[in-house]
Amino acid sequence: MSKKKKKYEKSFPQAKKLFEAGAVKAKKHLGQHFLKDEKIAQKIADTLTLNGYKNTIEIGPGMGVLTKYILQKNIALIAMDLDNESIDYLNTNFRLEHTNILSGNKSFQVLEGDFLKYNLDTLFNKEQFAITGNFPYNISTQIVFKTLENKERIPEFTGMFQKEVAQRICESSGSKTYGILSVLTQAFYDAEYLFTVPPDVFDPPPKVESGVLRLIRKNDYSLPCDEKLFFRVVKTSFGQRRKTLRNSLKTFQLPETIKDLEILSKRPEQLNVKQFIELTQVIEKSID
Repeated sequence: MSKKKKKYEKSFPQAKKLFEAGAVKAKKHLGQHFLKDEKIAQKIADTLTLNGYKNTIEIGPGMGVLTKYILQKNIALIAMDLDNESIDYLNTNFRLEHTNILSGNKSFQVLEGDFLKYNLDTLFNKEQFAITGNFPYNISTQIVFKTLENKERIPEFTGMFQKEVAQRICESSGSKTYGILSVLTQAFYDAEYLFTVPPDVFDPPPKVESGVLRLIRKNDYSLPCDEKLFFRVVKTSFGQRRKTLRNSLKTFQLPETIKDLEILSKRPEQLNVKQFIELTQVIEKSID
């Protein structure tokens, strides 16, 4: 470890001491469970590949346990949080001169805001950026959907979810947990479940295990069908997942010419992403 890196890490209290001191109280209504394990924080930071881009948003930095390891990379980082206490703490303890000590990073901003409502076009001069974080469980699915809405600017997404949600995002067809989130995410990103995190590395500890995943945007992420229709077909199909597609898609008023297609005799969890695209193409042609 270099002298600069040692100096940098010594400039911040260790995570365990931060939580013992109660520097920032976790708030239940914000779904906060602060990570307190340094090794896990380093491991999550290392999930970022930053291949060809340096801009990154960390959602829900809390007291910066993960933030300080992200800052070891030569990046432009925005740490975004809704919690006033966390914002004040980060502004006090993570000053620009500290980031410069380690890697020559020239851009670090603590931003108070709600990621779900924030206009992302105002960030990074409309350049590409990665997303990472220890995401609040109560909004983690919504964060993924907003990422999909802004996929043109987000080539990479890593972070920690409730384990079941992370597994669902990365699940393959044929599984009971495979669903809307799986199909829509994997239509545009390669999804990989990386590792499981136990409850005792958080303050307060959640009642469930957590899981860390990585999404890498596909080289060709444009769909060969109407994207809005694709989303509608997937959501409607899984809205009644126990029924065959022939029954669950009745609201589309499919013409008789396609009602006998073999694919419509299947249940939604039996279709992979490619097959959902093919189904959308068939429906698209039938309603033209």
